[in-house]
Amino acid sequence: MSQPNVTGDGEAALTWQFWAAIVVTGVAAGLLGGLLMLLLRAVSWLAYGASDLPDFARAVQDASPWGRVWPLLLAGVIGGVGWYVLRRYTPGRRTDVDDILWTGHGRLSLTRSTGTSVLSEIVVGLGASLGREAAPKLMGAVAGNLLAERLHFTPAQVRLMVACGAGAGFACVYNVPLGAALFTAEVLVGAVNLPVVLPALACCAVSTATAWLILPNQAVYVGVPQVTTTVGLVVFALVIGPIVGGVAAAYVRLIGIVSHHAVRGRWLLVTPLLAFSVLALLGLKYPLLYGNGSDSAHLALLGGGSVSLFVALTILKPLVTVMCLGSGASGGLFTPVLATGAALGAVVGTLWNDAWGGTAITAYVLVTAAAMMGAGMQAPLAGVALMLELTHTGVAVLVPIIAATMIATAVSRWIDGYSIYSARLAGPIES
Repeated sequence: MSQPNVTGDGEAALTWQFWAAIVVTGVAAGLLGGLLMLLLRAVSWLAYGASDLPDFARAVQDASPWGRVWPLLLAGVIGGVGWYVLRRYTPGRRTDVDDILWTGHGRLSLTRSTGTSVLSEIVVGLGASLGREAAPKLMGAVAGNLLAERLHFTPAQVRLMVACGAGAGFACVYNVPLGAALFTAEVLVGAVNLPVVLPALACCAVSTATAWLILPNQAVYVGVPQVTTTVGLVVFALVIGPIVGGVAAAYVRLIGIVSHHAVRGRWLLVTPLLAFSVLALLGLKYPLLYGNGSDSAHLALLGGGSVSLFVALTILKPLVTVMCLGSGASGGLFTPVLATGAALGAVVGTLWNDAWGGTAITAYVLVTAAAMMGAGMQAPLAGVALMLELTHTGVAVLVPIIAATMIATAVSRWIDGYSIYSARLAGPIES
């Protein structure tokens, strides 16, 4: 008999029109993602005099106390007023990609999605503890949604186009076409088969290449040293896996709680300002809490920083991220989760090395961060691939990375099975 995976396209027929639309969506996602990153960098440069990792962390640290505080206060005002106005005057319009895909109902609003995306990148650029990927993911999905409807695709084809567009937006801003394609299949569609993987790969590759017109073609975390597998690292992976699984499940539950009690109505005018003010105060002592967490993850991957610093980041980064999300702010969670895993890996890896030396701290961080991503997203394949692409290293420690990621994902799934994306849908749909 024929290989079962290649006997048909399933519900979404992969016609030549569909493939053409995939290419167009990839180009659109790449351009939109690149422009959103230019906005993010422009805002960071105006606020702190630096536009990207690692300059952002250094600029925040070098700023005066008031220089650290005022950008977040401004973010609270802009975000609070902006989201209130946007949600008040676009009632019922949808901007949640995951909700659209998983329920199969509704369509993404161009107006509300554009406003949400612009506001998200502005507040992240000003220092809010949220991920930068939510906006390009959303706009890529919108591009796929609009094009699929214009071409009168079937509902199944529309959903696949939306998923591929969202994955393409994710891919282009992190330069991770393979990991984003697996993210599309595992997280957004929930099926790793050829009719899903092929268009996802194509769309993510096109968007990534298109974004090279605007963004650099390099790893997000540059200069990460090459590491090797040791016996101590393998044992560490088996031990850290269940720990990460429990931490990821707790993180996801916090996300679910604040999503269920999401701020609505006129409270949106003040809650972002209050949340960002708390973040600003904490940032006076721990400036690495600012932004999406890329800089703290980078520091951990390079083997820098003290144990006490990373203990604080392991505890505080999830809390301030959830606080920002609960205030009504819109933003991503991918990099904050990765940063938490990197900080945890730096702490436990350093302690582990004291008892069983011979392994570089970078190796522990790679293993733990990948496990946290896989468990947090409930997507172990994507977690592993993304770790390799984000750092352009880690192949030599692939076995312990896989072991820790598989165990962590299984443990978090056993606890409750929610991810950082599905937990957010526990909250009320915005009116």
